[in-house]
This record gives sequence, structure tokens and C-alpha cells, in this order.
Amino acid sequence: APVFTPSGLGPDGTPIGEAGPVPTTGDIEAVVTAFAEAAATARRLGFDGVELHGAHGYLIDSFLWEGTNRRTDAYGGDPVARTRFATEVIAAVREATSPDFPVVLRISQWKAVDYTARLAHSPAELESILAPLVEAGVDAVHASTRRYWEPEFEGSRLNLAGWVKKLTGLPVISVGSVGLDEVFTTAFTGGGARPTGIEQLVERLDEDEFDLIAVGRALLTDPEWAEKIRTGRTAEVRPFTRDDLTRLT
Repeated sequence: APVFTPSGLGPDGTPIGEAGPVPTTGDIEAVVTAFAEAAATARRLGFDGVELHGAHGYLIDSFLWEGTNRRTDAYGGDPVARTRFATEVIAAVREATSPDFPVVLRISQWKAVDYTARLAHSPAELESILAPLVEAGVDAVHASTRRYWEPEFEGSRLNLAGWVKKLTGLPVISVGSVGLDEVFTTAFTGGGARPTGIEQLVERLDEDEFDLIAVGRALLTDPEWAEKIRTGRTAEVRPFTRDDLTRLT
């Protein structure tokens, strides 16, 4: 399949092949249209909303991140200019669906190939990136972190989702090692993760730092995780192992 990135660079910032294909404006417009058509199809088939994956180095994120977006036209430049592709996708999806059809955008600082990567180095820079995305029509933001309890910027306890909510006022979803004591990358080296309590999670939800929480590996490992937590059966929660990624439970 053809590879499509803003500047013909892979997620590690190196050219794809000897000369990575750099998409034209027409190519970009076609992809924006494809996003809109996919969202319209989802709505027609009865889905309640869509989430646009703008995190972890995937396409939308590759336009947002300076490591993969070296364009010198209207789709590249400073952090705000690099939001153009994302805003066009959001606006097109909104136009192709309806005002009451939820459009969620997933974002992250980290990338699959670089856990230290950052879109924003300060709250002010984050706000400048979020503003055009919100104006384009996003209804909620899913802010991906590897550990939900870690602060995003110095001087505040807020995680990435907390900052997004503070800066935009939108509903936000937080995520990152919920119910487990290790990040997901331990699975790639044969490791696992032990169940942990959710006291801090509940506390931060009660403080309205974020509105919703996403759970990944804990549910892949134990489909009854939520019910066990709700009913206080925490001792019965299964630990996560690498094998849990290779089969359906």
C-alpha cells in the first residue's frame, strides 16, 4: 500500500526509501474527502459518533508534529500552521455528518517511535494548537498518555487531558495504564503488569480533572474488570501478561 506522510518521512523522521513521496495539495484534499466520506458512512450505518486518531504518530499527528512535518507550504510551519490538515479533516467530517453527531479527536504528545516527543512544550503552546482544532468543530478530546497519573507540565498536577479541559472547556477522555502498574511497552519485552487500585483515578474524576477514562489492557486481560472494580472484587482482577495480546478472552 502507498505510504502517505506530510513530508515523505517515516515516523522516525527519516525518508521513506531513497526519496519519500511528498503529497501534493491535491493528494491532501483527497484524503480529507476520504475522512469525511468515512464519517458519513459511519453515521449512515448507525454509529453514534466518530473518533479521529490524531495521536501516536498516525497521519493527523504526523502533520501536527515537527518531526515528520517539514513542509514549507500552508500545511507546514509553526505549531499553529501545522494544524491545518487536522482542522480541514475535522471541518469536513462535521459538514459531512450533522451538528449533533459527536466528533472526538484523539491526541498525544508521545509517538510510537519516540516516547519523549512533544507537540507542545508549555500550556501556552498547547492552547495555541488546540484553539484551531476546537474552532473546526471538535466536540471532545481523547488525550493519550502512557501513565494517566503523570503531570504534563511542571508546576501543576494536571495530566494532558486535564490541561486540555482547562484550556478548551471541552469534555475530555484520559487514558494510560489504568488499573495496572506498568506501561504497555513491557509486553514487547515479555513483561506484564499487576493490577492496581483506582483510588487516585476516582479522586481526580471527582475533582473534574477529566470527564471520562479509557481502559485498554485491563479489559483485554479481564473483560469483567469494570464489574469487579464496581463490586469491590479487586482481588479477583487478573494481571496483564504478554499472552493477552495474542488471543481474545
